[in-house]
Amino acid sequence: MVQPRATRPIGRIPVVDVAPQVDNGNRPAKSVVGEEFPVTATVFREGHDAVGATVVLTGPDGGELARPMVKVNAGLDAWAVTVAGDRTGTWSYRVEGWSDPYGTWNHDAVIKVGAGVDVELMLEEGARVLERALAEVERTPEQGAVLRTAIKGLRDSATDPQTRLGAGLSAAVRTELAERPLREHVTAGPELPWLVERDRALYGAWYEFFPRSEGATHDPATGKWTSGTFATAAERLPAVAAMGFDVIYLTPIHPIGRINRKGPNNSLESGPDDPGSPYGIGAAEGGHDTIHPDLGTFDDFDAFVARARELGLEVAFDLALNCAPDHPWVTGHPEWFTTRADGTVAYAENPPKKYQDIYPLNFDNDPEGLYAEIRRVVRLWIDHGVTIFRVDNPHTKPLEFWERLLADVAAEHPEVIWLAEAFTRPPMMHTLAKIGYQQSYTYYAWRHGKTEIQEYLTELAGPAAAYMRPNFWPTTHDILTPFLQRGGPAAWKMRAALAATLSPSYGIYAGYELMENVPRPGAEEQIDNEKYQYRDRRWAERSGGPLAPYLTRLNEIRRAHPALHWLRNIRFHFSDHENVLVFSKARRVYDRDDVIVVVANLDPSVNADTWIHLTMPELGLDWHDGFVAHDLITGQHWNWWEHNYVRVGPDTEPVHIIHVTPY
Repeated sequence: MVQPRATRPIGRIPVVDVAPQVDNGNRPAKSVVGEEFPVTATVFREGHDAVGATVVLTGPDGGELARPMVKVNAGLDAWAVTVAGDRTGTWSYRVEGWSDPYGTWNHDAVIKVGAGVDVELMLEEGARVLERALAEVERTPEQGAVLRTAIKGLRDSATDPQTRLGAGLSAAVRTELAERPLREHVTAGPELPWLVERDRALYGAWYEFFPRSEGATHDPATGKWTSGTFATAAERLPAVAAMGFDVIYLTPIHPIGRINRKGPNNSLESGPDDPGSPYGIGAAEGGHDTIHPDLGTFDDFDAFVARARELGLEVAFDLALNCAPDHPWVTGHPEWFTTRADGTVAYAENPPKKYQDIYPLNFDNDPEGLYAEIRRVVRLWIDHGVTIFRVDNPHTKPLEFWERLLADVAAEHPEVIWLAEAFTRPPMMHTLAKIGYQQSYTYYAWRHGKTEIQEYLTELAGPAAAYMRPNFWPTTHDILTPFLQRGGPAAWKMRAALAATLSPSYGIYAGYELMENVPRPGAEEQIDNEKYQYRDRRWAERSGGPLAPYLTRLNEIRRAHPALHWLRNIRFHFSDHENVLVFSKARRVYDRDDVIVVVANLDPSVNADTWIHLTMPELGLDWHDGFVAHDLITGQHWNWWEHNYVRVGPDTEPVHIIHVTPY
């Protein structure tokens, strides 16, 4: 006979529907230091006696902090409280439900004393409840004095019943018992895991470049290119830092295979001087633990990392577990690949696309051997200063492999961050996040309409935000959408501004400053794709590109306004125009509120003149309050209220980023 699975006892005071809860509590909810999020639960009991709820936070050192919860929906017995972790590490939280003797007495006493029923009995019972609260709950002398005064007042027969009752129901008593309640029948809900990580796991501005292109030169006489090096790439870092970026992301830096090397624009034939795709990793010089000799040595890489750190940049390393046919692993460990019936090794395919220059790994033949080698490679790059890994196509590798690897790395280096480049189905993207990836690429590049952006951000900032953090990229070296191919400067500004304000983390691929918008025919990627050839953007001649000042301003705004560092605080407002998107983010910072309102025209081809309608309480204001609207892009100021007329578009600015200053 099959025995039913053991279930958790309901307990004396039921605590159910606790959230956030990732995979039924089997995986941790996530936040960064100081990031606020709500813990909610349903807490109730039989009969009519009052109940209360508390969330107990357990820090990395085992210390506990209790926070009272507030009933937010009496009809549904819903409770909530906002919490935050003040340091990194492994935390947990649980919700405790309890019977509330003071709340029960409060409810009954108001009714009975008001009706003249059992007056003396009710007042004495109130005094005894407060005496218990004094005796059973630790308080300072000042806190205890509040209850002693109330007890004395409740028993003061020289005053009228309503005055005596008022002593037991005073604001001071309510506040004291809300902070340090008398609790009976305390019932704990499940202990739920919670991981608090460093700020960069949620917030950061990324800049991607191909190191071989930075400093590459072309000889027009011979037609030959000379590769850039880590030394010449480092010369680009001050400009990247000056634009306000936090992370410099490098595409793969390893030797590139010569067998089946791809030529320009993904052609099947390459010339002797074509550099090939850096994602076709491995050649006679080495594999994933080796640096392409054209770029330099490990000493040169270390110098690049050191220079980046001097400028306040973290280095993100592209971990692409792809192998060229001449990768040393192919001959040294053929069991790590798939052999077809004709004896050939299977190359990568995503029909109709074929990647003849890449052999995918087989994780089933020798999982322990392959794991040990990849773990060695990851440790090597961490030892050389890498703190962030951007992982190429993690969804094509087993999830149990990633779960193990990320946990092993986190045990030694909890500061390391992983970004999943997984443009795939939602279950895979979400599960990658649950098992340890801090961030994920998203479908932002293809979300253009007002409704679809609102729905997408509502999804990302909802329950999924407890474990999955988006990183928005308007373009990548693989993606150039038709919208940006045809949209002109207003489109490039608007998509960067939305990425930078909708998501705490966003990224720019080198050349965005130049609005490189020419596609390869029939493809959503750039012509003369940098994956297959060098590109000299002649930064000095172009003064960094026409959009460099705009990107710099976006990053200045992001750094100055902590409200933009979070995701879960996004709120959408209303406009009368189908293409005008309005949203806000607010955050309390010490003793002030940082509030940003963004108004964007999603159609870069025309101006939009329309009315917008703000939900004022979401801005921390009353409905009839006004405020000074400071446009952080143009420097203009306006007086705004609930309803405001705006004009956004190519003739002015496609996006207002408004700082709210109450009158």
